[in-house]
Amino acid sequence: MGIPAAYLTTRKRLPDMLEAIKTAQAPEKFKQKFLETLEFKNKTDRLFINLLKSLNFIDDTGKPTHRYHEYLDQTQSELILADGIKEAYSDLFAVNTKANELTKQEVQGKLKTLSQGQYSEGVLSHMADTFAVLCKQADFKQKSKESTYKISDTTIEESTNKENSEINDTINKLDFGGLVYNIQIVLPETRDQAVYDALFKSLKQHLQ
Repeated sequence: MGIPAAYLTTRKRLPDMLEAIKTAQAPEKFKQKFLETLEFKNKTDRLFINLLKSLNFIDDTGKPTHRYHEYLDQTQSELILADGIKEAYSDLFAVNTKANELTKQEVQGKLKTLSQGQYSEGVLSHMADTFAVLCKQADFKQKSKESTYKISDTTIEESTNKENSEINDTINKLDFGGLVYNIQIVLPETRDQAVYDALFKSLKQHLQ
């Protein structure tokens, strides 16, 4: 289920916690001891560790992930956090793509439905509040570099096959007066869809 069970019982220090890890060097393992070095020593503060795990900032052993290190770049911290939230609460965003704009009551209601009565109203309230505070610290209006430039293998393959088919049809229609030309195309190694579009468009024009 794409709804994390992790939540904070008090959220007032959550913005400070997120700010603290941005300005500190990433630890080998994010454990209670490291959290205390950031001056978060209350028992309730320890719940922050499980929250980081749910956001895929640290793995089950406490080791910082690639996303954690990306978050340290303060030019994109809010974007990276938004990616983590959308991934952790994927079921909620599947119901409403703008879940981050919902009220606390609306979020709590949807969490109750998605969890099928698994949590009490008190826990659901904590979960909804935690989600709301997290969203306030994230930027959902822009796309991270990873989201902007990510092109699936399927998309490239389908486009390439379509363009190859059109070029082959064009070549078959050409009359070279009995001569046979074997044209081989070596595609560049790139994941930029625009490169493929420009290449095949140019080839098609010159072969017509």
